[in-house]
Amino acid sequence: FASRVLVDSAEKVLHECDVSVDDVDVYVPHQANVRIIEHARKNLGIPEDRTVVNVDRFGNTSSGSIPLALGDARADGRLVPGEMVLMTGMGAGLTWGSALIEWTANGEGGH
Repeated sequence: FASRVLVDSAEKVLHECDVSVDDVDVYVPHQANVRIIEHARKNLGIPEDRTVVNVDRFGNTSSGSIPLALGDARADGRLVPGEMVLMTGMGAGLTWGSALIEWTANGEGGH
């Protein structure tokens, strides 16, 4: 269920934004476990090197997993201004969602 809703949600936001998965520079999924991340990544067609994974180091940090993963990606140079970032998450109570953003310098500008 979890990996399916991540994929469905990501495909929906990409479609609504008229963006191809090929345009996604960095994929930041909720860090529930490696199996779910890998299933979603593969089904979306996103290469491993464009996917942020830190669950192996921190475990499932719940609602903090996406912000923590964004911080890791920024620290290791994967997030630079102009990058298209796809984020997918899910949580308790059968909730899920996705967001597509353009990373900007110091949080300024954007759309």
